Amino acid sequence: MKTKSVLESADVKAIAAAAEAEALKNNWAVTIAIVDDGGHLLSLQRLDGAAALTAHIAPAKAHTAALARKESKVYEDIVNGGRTSFLSAPTVQGMLEGGVPIIKDGHCIGAVGVSGVKSSDDALIARAGIAAIGL
Repeated sequence: MKTKSVLESADVKAIAAAAEAEALKNNWAVTIAIVDDGGHLLSLQRLDGAAALTAHIAPAKAHTAALARKESKVYEDIVNGGRTSFLSAPTVQGMLEGGVPIIKDGHCIGAVGVSGVKSSDDALIARAGIAAIGL
């Protein structure tokens, strides 16, 4: 039997604070979602000025990254590459860049999803959050 790390409340708070700081540093109005390894929402922050729709997109990106154990951009690239039938994949809704898995010791322990600015900047914010816990 293997032992696997899990996100604790302090980790979630640290990720959220660092992601928020990165967004604010750049004057980006975004929503930041953090999920566990099953894609269950642990934290949702909609910063001032972020569009209402971002509160739906960010958790979807995080959910996709957690369940797939890879960045949500992979699926955006698949669809943009012409494999549009992938849009029918069950429970995969956040197929846009900006969902980043949290990997520790080779295991996915959760993910961060961000929505509100250019997708590559969403991912940058997510990575800044994850870096706050040393991963």
